[in-house]
Amino acid sequence: MDYKDYYKILGVERGASTDDIKKAFRKLARKYHPDVNPGDKKAEAKFKEINEAYEVLSDTEKRRKYDTLGPNWYEQFGPSASGGSTGTRRTYTYNGAGTGTGARGSGSPFEFDPTGSGFSDFFETLFGRGTAGTVGTGTAGMGGRPMRDDLRRRAGDDIEQPVEVSLQEAYSGGTRTFNIQSTEVCPTCQGIGEVGNRTCSTCGGNGSVPRNKRLQVKIPAGVDNGSKIRVAGEGQPGIGGGPRGDLYLVISVKPDAQFERKSDDLYVDIDVDLVKVMLGGEVTVPLPDGRKLLLTIPAETQNNKTFRLAGKGMPRLRGEGSGNLFARVRVLLPTQLSTRERELFEELARLRGVEAVS
Repeated sequence: MDYKDYYKILGVERGASTDDIKKAFRKLARKYHPDVNPGDKKAEAKFKEINEAYEVLSDTEKRRKYDTLGPNWYEQFGPSASGGSTGTRRTYTYNGAGTGTGARGSGSPFEFDPTGSGFSDFFETLFGRGTAGTVGTGTAGMGGRPMRDDLRRRAGDDIEQPVEVSLQEAYSGGTRTFNIQSTEVCPTCQGIGEVGNRTCSTCGGNGSVPRNKRLQVKIPAGVDNGSKIRVAGEGQPGIGGGPRGDLYLVISVKPDAQFERKSDDLYVDIDVDLVKVMLGGEVTVPLPDGRKLLLTIPAETQNNKTFRLAGKGMPRLRGEGSGNLFARVRVLLPTQLSTRERELFEELARLRGVEAVS
């Protein structure tokens, strides 16, 4: 059997990235999809071929094996591999959109022999039968769905979009409105990229056009740098009626001038008058949402003394309760002393045996 150059089939270089492979596949899949080319056997065969190429190049392990074996793959399998396959070939037929009448029911344009895989002898020799799912049995194929459906429909790609929130939003949660940018299938060429054998003027041959949408999204309390918020169905469009992908908002939390965050714990400095740290008393401790707590400090509290306020830190995003809030005392020394205040400090210095500068 002949070697299949999957890179050439998709029109990409051997070092192509996963994203490049996806883009190339989707463009070709839209062009050769049977719904777009009803009754065209050449388009049917091409559609099957690009699906097989994508099955290999989109899978890390299959791609590694394919690249390792290379054009001389048959040397690893013995003379019989290059001369043809033994055993019964499993077959693939296309009956036209909406007219399928195979053993698995009607209405699907793809019908397979019950023992067929829809992939070539070359694929099955390299990777074995059933590696992309068993047709008609419900076993997951490419993308986790039965393969017969998968050859027709593919879900759209997911999109990630960075979003910056304040510590206050991360602490309390809330709702934000975002302008989301993705794409949709070109209404002129229906995703093929061509109209009458000419490049589509609407999409420039890409098969898709920009899509802008305003979304109101809930920001859950407790989000941190790297947290992802999933918005279902707001990603890139699918192929062949497949569902849109999902949108993931990737959170980054702006540094805060007052609070320092360490995981689910918060740290804040509180300014306390010298007299209060010496004699003890109540001080206020701020929270990111604007509320204040009363903290009682004992007499003779030292500078930088830290007090733990249990459960007053950041809400835990995936769990119950919250982290802790640590309040660090920063002693404020008095300035612009009155004559009487200075006399009192001088008296204190004499009592404690401290020499004061006149």
